[in-house]
Amino acid sequence: MSWAQSVTQCVQSGGMLTSVEDLAESNFLVEHADLYTTKTSGFWIGIYRNVNGQLLWQDNSALDFVNWGEGQPSEDQLDYCVGLSAFSGYWSILPCSSPKGFICKKPKIHPLLFALYLFTDAKKDKAQGHMNMWILLTLVLIILLGMGFMIYFLFKIKTQRETEREMRQCSTLLEYSRVLTGKNDENDATNNKGKNEHSVV
Repeated sequence: MSWAQSVTQCVQSGGMLTSVEDLAESNFLVEHADLYTTKTSGFWIGIYRNVNGQLLWQDNSALDFVNWGEGQPSEDQLDYCVGLSAFSGYWSILPCSSPKGFICKKPKIHPLLFALYLFTDAKKDKAQGHMNMWILLTLVLIILLGMGFMIYFLFKIKTQRETEREMRQCSTLLEYSRVLTGKNDENDATNNKGKNEHSVV
């Protein structure tokens, strides 16, 4: 896949093209990439050049560790992407359309918190980042409580309306039965009056 297709695949699976933050992580990737050398010669990683020529990680982590191959990176290849060799583990600049494998890295925390983490740049200012996470968690909790109360009150209103409707139906039936009973009483009174008149005669 091309670099762009690899980025899309990683994002769809909930991650990003991998960043390599230290030698231990690089060795881990090479050790596991070695298993796929029969299928591909290298893998896309999440480092790229922006329009200003700066090298950046896709996940915005600091570019503190590099493992460039000999003669890399070349300054004249600004629109190229970075691949990791499956054989040596060294990085090299490659055309972004080159078919390579790719390595995704998924955050260990919830994506919403991961987005907040990236947004607040918590790696540089952990105290501020933790405070922002607590604020976010508090807001999420308030929203969930609000939704819970809303659902409760909607259910209560619905139940109350059903009760009122049933009471109106019962009241209507009661009035209807009184009307029917009242007519029967009038008929009985007329019949009794007629009987009384016959008995008087």
